[in-house]
Amino acid sequence: MMYNFFIEKVKQNLHVVLAMSPIGDAFRNRLRMFPSLINCCTINWFQAWPEDALEMVANKFLEDVDMTAELRGHCVTMCKLFHESVRQQSEKYLEILNRHNYVTPTSYLELILTFKDLLKLKRDEIMSMKTRYVVGLEKLDFAASQVSVMQVELTDLQPELVKTSKETEKLMVQIEQDTVEVEAKKEVVAADEAVANKAAAAAKAIKDECEGELAEAIPALEAALSALDTLKPSDISTVKAMKNPPSGVKLVMESICVMKSIKAERKPDPGGSGKMIEDFWGPSQKLLSDFQFLNSLKAYDKDNILPAVMKIIRSKYTCNPDFDPNLIKNASTACEGLCRWVRAMDIYDRVAKVVGPKKEKLAAAEAELSIQMEKLNEKRAQLKEVADKLQALNDNFDMMVQKKKDLEANIELCSQKLERAEKLIGGLGGEKDRWSEAAMLLSERYHNITGDVLMSAAVVSYLGAFTVDFRQECISEWHACCQEHIPCSDIFSLNATLGEPVKIRAWQIAGLPVDSFSIDNGIIVSNARRWPLMIDPQGQANKWVKNMEKHRKLAVIKLSDPNYVRILENCIQFGQPVLLEGVGEDLDPILEPVLLKQTFKQGGVDYLRLGENVVEYSPEFRFYITTSLRNPHYVPEVSVKVTLLNFMITPLGLEDQLLGIVAAKEKPELEEKKNELILESAKNKKQLKEIEDKILEVLSSSKGNILEDETAIEVLSSSKTLSEEISAKQVVATATEKEIDATRNGYKPVAVHSSILFFCISELANIEPMYQYSLTWFIDLYLKSIGNSQPSDDLQERILILNDHFTNSMYRNVCRSLFEKDKLLFSFILCVGLMKGKGKIDDDAWRFLLTGGVALDNPHANPAPDWLSDKAWSEIVRASGLSNLAGLFKHVRENTGLWKQVYDSGIATSGTPWRVEPAGRFRSHGRSALLASR
Repeated sequence: MMYNFFIEKVKQNLHVVLAMSPIGDAFRNRLRMFPSLINCCTINWFQAWPEDALEMVANKFLEDVDMTAELRGHCVTMCKLFHESVRQQSEKYLEILNRHNYVTPTSYLELILTFKDLLKLKRDEIMSMKTRYVVGLEKLDFAASQVSVMQVELTDLQPELVKTSKETEKLMVQIEQDTVEVEAKKEVVAADEAVANKAAAAAKAIKDECEGELAEAIPALEAALSALDTLKPSDISTVKAMKNPPSGVKLVMESICVMKSIKAERKPDPGGSGKMIEDFWGPSQKLLSDFQFLNSLKAYDKDNILPAVMKIIRSKYTCNPDFDPNLIKNASTACEGLCRWVRAMDIYDRVAKVVGPKKEKLAAAEAELSIQMEKLNEKRAQLKEVADKLQALNDNFDMMVQKKKDLEANIELCSQKLERAEKLIGGLGGEKDRWSEAAMLLSERYHNITGDVLMSAAVVSYLGAFTVDFRQECISEWHACCQEHIPCSDIFSLNATLGEPVKIRAWQIAGLPVDSFSIDNGIIVSNARRWPLMIDPQGQANKWVKNMEKHRKLAVIKLSDPNYVRILENCIQFGQPVLLEGVGEDLDPILEPVLLKQTFKQGGVDYLRLGENVVEYSPEFRFYITTSLRNPHYVPEVSVKVTLLNFMITPLGLEDQLLGIVAAKEKPELEEKKNELILESAKNKKQLKEIEDKILEVLSSSKGNILEDETAIEVLSSSKTLSEEISAKQVVATATEKEIDATRNGYKPVAVHSSILFFCISELANIEPMYQYSLTWFIDLYLKSIGNSQPSDDLQERILILNDHFTNSMYRNVCRSLFEKDKLLFSFILCVGLMKGKGKIDDDAWRFLLTGGVALDNPHANPAPDWLSDKAWSEIVRASGLSNLAGLFKHVRENTGLWKQVYDSGIATSGTPWRVEPAGRFRSHGRSALLASR
């Protein structure tokens, strides 16, 4: 039940779309093998895109292109015209040459995308080139305008430099005089400084001695004062409250009273001796009662103690063993500090008595030093005034010297800039007119680039498969339409729009034929978005690709090679070019991802899936495909994946090759020299282009004043010198090449004659597909004929011998491979081809011979209906319109009897009419045309 439900849902929702091309046998075979494709499918035949679809697609893709809406509309119209005209041309191509070419929507999309890519590329390229030329011209104009300015500046700077030099010399004399005065002052001041320094040294010695001796007393004094700081009022009150103080306390307080010159009270001796004794306790208590007691001790005038006081202190107290702070401490802490203070005063006074005279001496020394310093300072001030004056002069002198240096530097810089300007103008001045013309041409080219690139994109996308005549016919039609609405060049050339002369020269050296058709093919190969598939029956493309990509390690593969996929994978990964040669009308499906460039990014790197393998895709990878089939039929499934190119050789290209071969055989030293000159000329032109690009790059990238950039001027100068050397070499090479070409072109009739023979035998394939002859075989026969023919020193005779021998040799070799019935036709084709090459056949008469003329109503009655058919008479009348047969029908009408004899004889050139007419009246052209009417 569930399965049936599933099947039902699948039937309702599963849709399969099969897309098949009706071209070729594959579609018909599939229908025969699988009738259900017709019975069980809804068939929908898709026709070519209508015009509105083409217009919508073009508008959609071109909407982001920088151009006006009007111009965009004209471009869309031209795209539609290209598509439709190529479709019609393809039908004509099939009808006339039996060659297939398919126009698909993919081709239309390729046209639009190629146009967008090339337009952006060429716009940027032209604008960049124009900008460089304009900037280069601006730099040259600036340099030219600066010459007169710098000459005036140089003239103005010279007098100023002379004036500055004189002022500097005057300053130098004044500085020398002032320097003498300053030196004299310095000597006086130095002497005074020596006296003052001596006095200062003496004063310092006294001061150091005093401070050294005071260093003994000061610590004790500071310790005593610190001890006083530790005493509290409560400690003093405790001492004061003592009624019967210990002897140590009394001893200390007595010494304090003596130090403060307080007299003792006289009291009876408590020991009962009846004498009066001095008692200091009462005054001591009064002294202790003073709130400022401690402060008075701290502020005691220690420097002016009375000698009598110190005599009592030293005789009665300090020498007393009991007057020891450590012993007094046991009796009273407060008295310990007071005891230390008294002892400190004793030490300080003893030291002060010794230091005092020295201090007086120090004061006298300092007074003397002060007087000396006043005098010294006065003289120093005078010296400073003179020195400041001298310094001002020196500063002014330095400024003048700097000014002189600046002037000299400016003169030097100005001279250098003038020299550089003259060098720049002398070196590149000759380029000014050429650059101006180039900039103007680039402006014009930029204006016309839209139309030129649009037509170039159409050629690249559509016309690769066509022969030269069909290609030129399309281009002429397109150009006429394009000129009406879109800016474009007066004469369109794919080479002029997309070609690069240096690259094209390299292609020709690599073996690309020199004719414009082959050059256009090379340009299409290098600019197409799809890989090229070249129809190459003569092997020209094979040879070119192999030589061109030889330095990049070209890999040559065939579909029959067992490991060609592995080689292809390696080349895709490592960016090496690949040539797939000898393909048929079908390509291996495994190549589809390569042909469609189906890359994808993974980790920032491009990859491509080739079969079951995923390989890294290098942007340097190139893929070329060639086929040796003369007229392959590539169905749309193949043609939309590649850029089809008709690489069949042209008469001009073959003539150049044959001329090179015969010249190499007849004049090998000249041909060798010619090849050397071609390589040298290509190298010289490449170097000249690179040097010009370098010069323009340096000029455009130089910031600011180009004349101040010495490196840039040197680069420009050396580049221009090298350019002139190369140009001189190129002139010599060109002159030599012309001389060689003059000698070489003497054999051109042989090349032209042989080229005609090749294209005559190429036409045999139209008679019988089996009659196909390779260019390699033809050239081999050509070489043998040159070697086997009779030599001659006379050029004209040698040319005749070569032409006759090769014609005979080729005719015999070709006839061996022909059916007997076709040999006479081949002889006729050969004869007509050679006569055409020599201009001996009238095109109108030849066309009449082939077609019988255009059928029109015949107003002239048949004069002999009994033996002359109406059809033959009508053709005789039409033949009378040819210049060589004018009046023929009148002559026949008036001489029917004579013409009946000709008719009955079966020999076209016998009979009375040919004899009776003036000599040369009916020449060979007329006779041939007359045969056509028979």
